Amino acid sequence: MNEGKKILDIGFCITGSFCTHAKIKKVISDMKDNYNICPIFSQNVHSLDSRFGQASDFVSSIENITGRKGIYTIQEAEPIGPKKLFDVLVIAPCTGNTLAKLANGITDSAVLMAAKAHLRNERPLVISVSTNDAMGINFRNLGILFNMKNIYFVPFGQDDYVKKPNSLVAHVTLIPDTIEEALKGKQIQPVIKPPL
Repeated sequence: MNEGKKILDIGFCITGSFCTHAKIKKVISDMKDNYNICPIFSQNVHSLDSRFGQASDFVSSIENITGRKGIYTIQEAEPIGPKKLFDVLVIAPCTGNTLAKLANGITDSAVLMAAKAHLRNERPLVISVSTNDAMGINFRNLGILFNMKNIYFVPFGQDDYVKKPNSLVAHVTLIPDTIEEALKGKQIQPVIKPPL
């Protein structure tokens, strides 16, 4: 970031694609010196243990990296809109479940409330997709969101086109570049990149 440039306030929503959490933690760690990051956790992320680790360990590590207590509830996320808390909101990883609900106006979690509240201010929402059904049942929802104002996608590719032909995963290292382009009102290109 350039000296004298305003440090942006980023809301960083994390949903339950647990296999990508280690990469997301690295990205947040790399971004923390250039942005003020407030983590926002889906209920699954802050409550479910998985083969990838304990929920409490992951949540506390993200809060330690960012130096901020996370947002966990719909009630905590609601003021994001009226208080205009963030310059950019990121959902990374964005599961197929979150993608579908966002495309259909469902607001039943802290992450979805954060997105709804943020979008009312006509500020950029950056989506880093990670779902096994992106080119299956969720393909329609992906298309809906691509055509919505103020929504931008982190470039993505097929992570295993042989065993999981409908799966798409974003290139999470491109989250900062996607943010910078989104702030100019531009979708970073190319959106579809070679397999991960």
